[in-house]
Amino acid sequence: MSAILSAAVAFVHPCRGPPLVSPHGLPHDFPIFTARGGVMSAVDQRSTFVTVVAWIFIVLSGFGAIIGIMQNIMVQTIFRSEEFGQAMQTAPSQPGLPAFATFAIENVQWLFLAVLLVNVVMLVASIGLLKRRNWARLCFIALMVLSVVWQIVGLGIQASLFSTIRDQFAAAGAHGAPDMGVFFVVIAVMSVVFALAFGALFGWIAWKLMSKPITAEFGR
Repeated sequence: MSAILSAAVAFVHPCRGPPLVSPHGLPHDFPIFTARGGVMSAVDQRSTFVTVVAWIFIVLSGFGAIIGIMQNIMVQTIFRSEEFGQAMQTAPSQPGLPAFATFAIENVQWLFLAVLLVNVVMLVASIGLLKRRNWARLCFIALMVLSVVWQIVGLGIQASLFSTIRDQFAAAGAHGAPDMGVFFVVIAVMSVVFALAFGALFGWIAWKLMSKPITAEFGR
């Protein structure tokens, strides 16, 4: 009887100290409470969804950052040769080259650097997400939204490139080259399917991270 009264008093009048555990004899799944500033609160439950997503993107962005570092080293060393510089100056003047391809050729060093920075930001946000930091959750949501937008923009870029390449193959076909029309159609369909699939996945992750149960896991 005294043990029950002591547990009841401790529950009604919490104090600072170690977590208050359920009295002996109660089920093991009985809620455990901790005293924080005189207020009893249940121990936070961490969802498997956040942990799995965080670890997946830690691995992916980590590998991406390593590859990006090697790419930037290569760009800053090998691609600075005189021959490569001349090729970069003459390439944008090629007739029929899409605007995006011209921009990419003229700014290849900055594009590689931008890819590296995105991977580093994703890695930092993923680690913060694993630690349940709210700033990381907001940053991760923004990155997912940008990824959805990039899937849409990527489809437009691919369509422009395919149009140019298809015209070149069509001109070559007039001189006896094989018809590659079916091949381009298959590639275009696959590109749309993958873009929609990844766009839906990234959008679902962002939506899930904005849900109330997931938001409740994160502190400041």
